[in-house]
Amino acid sequence: MGQQIAFIIGLAAVHVFANKLRKLSAVPRSAWLSWAGGISVAYVFIHVFPALSEAHQTINDHGLLAILEHNAYIVALIGLAAFYGLEQVATRHSQPYQHGVKTNFRKLEGVFWIHVGSFSLYNALIGYLLVYRDNHFPDVVFFFLAMSAHFLVNDHGLVRHHRERYLARGRWVLASAVVVGWLVGVIVEVTEAFVSLLYAFVAGGLVLNVLKEELPEDRRSRFWPFAVGVAGCTVLLIFAEP
Repeated sequence: MGQQIAFIIGLAAVHVFANKLRKLSAVPRSAWLSWAGGISVAYVFIHVFPALSEAHQTINDHGLLAILEHNAYIVALIGLAAFYGLEQVATRHSQPYQHGVKTNFRKLEGVFWIHVGSFSLYNALIGYLLVYRDNHFPDVVFFFLAMSAHFLVNDHGLVRHHRERYLARGRWVLASAVVVGWLVGVIVEVTEAFVSLLYAFVAGGLVLNVLKEELPEDRRSRFWPFAVGVAGCTVLLIFAEP
């Protein structure tokens, strides 16, 4: 329990203090941000994708959604599509001016809360899933490091969309969400199959959120820091996991 508390505080602190790293908002993209993106991408390919296979088997063994041949992957796809849709809404409507016309303040505020609300759910699920990694110390450490890097990248994207609103309120909401999710996980125990479904949904969101922040051309990402992050995380996951 003690290590979980430390990890959950650490994850919340990423959102609270990420704005202190002013160089993260630089163009071309900060080397640290590209490095963090590399870690997140490696975690997706080396850990998340194989874990989806295990989640699929667990769901089948418990008869949950067994009627669907690719249940875990379908849930992951739903998670990816849901976050893609929310990202499109935020991208189109979060700018103060569009086509020379000033965007309605109430509309900007509404889009901000939709965006922050979706990431709050995402963070809460990640905090919840942390509870189920307590018995596997290397796994929980890798989960913490990968999610910290991932939160850093997400934070940068949210600042880009909603700078003043996010720094004033949004980061505190997201920091609180991951703690609340963890507390719910401690109090409410669910079946292994249901945890696998949650993991699959989060995995889909993780894939989308990692790739949308690191790959677009307008991010002007740095390849070598990205490659170092990918290689370092891959080596750790391959040789240090049980």
